[in-house]
Amino acid sequence: QMQLVESGGGLVQAGDSLRLSCAVVGHRNSDYAMGWFRQAPGKEREFVGGIGWSAGTQKYADDMKGRCTISRDNTNNTGTLQMNSLKPEDTADHYCALDPIHRLTAVGIEAAWRYVHWGQGIQVTVSS
Repeated sequence: QMQLVESGGGLVQAGDSLRLSCAVVGHRNSDYAMGWFRQAPGKEREFVGGIGWSAGTQKYADDMKGRCTISRDNTNNTGTLQMNSLKPEDTADHYCALDPIHRLTAVGIEAAWRYVHWGQGIQVTVSS
């Protein structure tokens, strides 16, 4: 059974960087798009960024452009979310998710409904 396991979260100060990882366990192929989402207390889940099967198919939320980079290793079935210049408003539970259908394009990659598999989430706290 496929599982997504996030790691790398924690408590950092404003301006710091953090690197989250997502390991896809129990699935041999890398035939999916990977998205990153976050949900702060009392707020709705929101898109952070996503990457299709090819590294060239990436898309980021407007407030994350220039501050984060998503990459993936198709050989090892892992993905990463590198976040820089973190702000207190970035504090949230972060989730990786997989879309096994729309993997060849970044068009619509921000749509949470496309994602079938979700990780358990990992907390990121940014202090001011």
